[in-house]
Amino acid sequence: MSAALTEKQKKARALYRALSKRYPDAHCELDFITPFQLLVATVLSAQCTDKLVNKVTPALFKRYKTPKALAGSNIAELEELIHSTGFYHAKARNLQGLAQQLVEEYNSIVPSSIEDLTSLPGVGRKTANVVRGHAFDIPGITVDTHFGRLSRRFGWSTSQDPVKVEHEVGALIPEKEWTNLSQRMIWHGRRICHARKPACGACPLAKLCPAYGIGEIDPELALKLVKPDSAFR
Repeated sequence: MSAALTEKQKKARALYRALSKRYPDAHCELDFITPFQLLVATVLSAQCTDKLVNKVTPALFKRYKTPKALAGSNIAELEELIHSTGFYHAKARNLQGLAQQLVEEYNSIVPSSIEDLTSLPGVGRKTANVVRGHAFDIPGITVDTHFGRLSRRFGWSTSQDPVKVEHEVGALIPEKEWTNLSQRMIWHGRRICHARKPACGACPLAKLCPAYGIGEIDPELALKLVKPDSAFR
């Protein structure tokens, strides 16, 4: 028999149920077909919107269809293709480097373990958990700026350290839900629970959220702050 839930777990799971009801179809907003494409797109998404990455990757994937092709890329050409995503010098070096490592160490196959993924250039725990969750269906918590912010507002963590947040939140929500939780937290942070001015008055979590009132509480004014799904596609 499993141990009884703590009061903190009960409150966290109630919030998660409300999130699930609001975003039943939340999914990764990066376009990809293969694990390799998701890995590349996630590296490009650093300091860049998913919407912009999705504009860049069709031409990129057409030019470099495999890790071997990307490993042998001309760096100047690669930089030109990804220029609009920002930090393109570093991103190009990382993409070429990770592709070379995939070819040399993993037979051109994207690995699924945290340890192997984070050994690749430009890949940290956040990127690794995105790939594990959405390409391999392995539960993982992706602590980006939205996830971290909401975790602190919900009272799930007080830490600014993504790894600590990951472990603290993981103790509150069932493991099988970690990937869905991550996506729903990210969607809520992008659409309603903004960093500067949350739309509290239009939030479906208002009755449960301990941070209710830090943003706009007037329903009509709050509704104007809500970003539609079309803003991210």
